Amino acid sequence: MLSMSRTTDQLANITPSATPSEAELEAWAKLPRDEQIRRYQALFAQPDCNNFTSDTPDDILAAARQRVAQRRHG
Repeated sequence: MLSMSRTTDQLANITPSATPSEAELEAWAKLPRDEQIRRYQALFAQPDCNNFTSDTPDDILAAARQRVAQRRHG
């Protein structure tokens, strides 16, 4: 079980992810809908969200999964 401060930190840092962990899914679900929308808007307002790419959605998902695997093992 998470402590209250750890839960609060987790909620403060949670962002949309292509490959969320179970804990991230739970934390995201605990956010109010308006806060989820605000976080999506902030994510999509970043300059790199306006760059075009030839990568397919499968390429992007594979790269995201690779980054997650590296974080878990590194």
